[in-house]
Amino acid sequence: MKKIAVVCIIFAAVAASFGTSLGTQSFLDQSNHLIRIERPFERIISLYPAHTENLFSLGLDREIIGVSRDEAFPSEAGKKPVFSYHDDAEKFIAAQPDLVLIRPMIARGYRGLILKLRESGIAVVSLQPRTVDGMFSYWKELGVLTGRETEAGQMIQEFKGGLLKIRSIVNSIPLSGRKKVYFEAIHSKMKTFSPSSIAMFALTTAGGINVAADATAVRNTNIAAYGKEHILSHGDDIDIYLAQRGAMNQISVERIEKEGGFRAIQAVREGQVGILHSPVYTFPKKACIIELNVDVETGN
Repeated sequence: MKKIAVVCIIFAAVAASFGTSLGTQSFLDQSNHLIRIERPFERIISLYPAHTENLFSLGLDREIIGVSRDEAFPSEAGKKPVFSYHDDAEKFIAAQPDLVLIRPMIARGYRGLILKLRESGIAVVSLQPRTVDGMFSYWKELGVLTGRETEAGQMIQEFKGGLLKIRSIVNSIPLSGRKKVYFEAIHSKMKTFSPSSIAMFALTTAGGINVAADATAVRNTNIAAYGKEHILSHGDDIDIYLAQRGAMNQISVERIEKEGGFRAIQAVREGQVGILHSPVYTFPKKACIIELNVDVETGN
């Protein structure tokens, strides 16, 4: 009996170290809220397009009962009911979700809504990876939340395989032949992405050279302050000017081209300004990296 008791104690300790007890799994989300999963969630509302795309990639079409307003991928997402963090809690509660997926910005800005949803018994989970390793953890967490751990593992392996293919091509391009890029995050504040962000990982993996590699992250986020004067100091070196378009940056090529002083930027003068929809590169389900130098399928 003593031996059995010792074995039980050891088993309990091991289970606790993995956040698991009698089938229940747990982890801290991006807002440091403890999430407990007793069984896979089956009625999911996603309030961020990147979450939505990844949920579809895990085969959760039927489980997704609501999405955010600005859905672009996949096309099936546009057929789902639309929800917003501006909506009353009652609209969410009436839809009877068991999980609402958000990101930290929503958790910070709409605490009243989050509290009401949790009080009604709805799990609210805040996720947004900031690094590539964090992206792998994010996919695993989505798998745990939805009972699709195997599919999440396959997604990670496919992504890593895609990276190897891309890198084998990009490594053949000498540094002198690669494009120098400024990647805008928030135009009105002249902010870029931090060097360790997923956006910059995509940029450099594609063979681009980040001209703002000296940018400093703001409050431990993916965003980095840079300033117009600093951008213009690199004017003759910027071959391509990229900008994210999303909730925080409603931008257009025309606005960038008409920005005061931006004619000093080579990319602006030569019409090499591009707009990217933010979820495409924020944490994509596949290794679909920004095309700067090379077509990854043909090698051209």
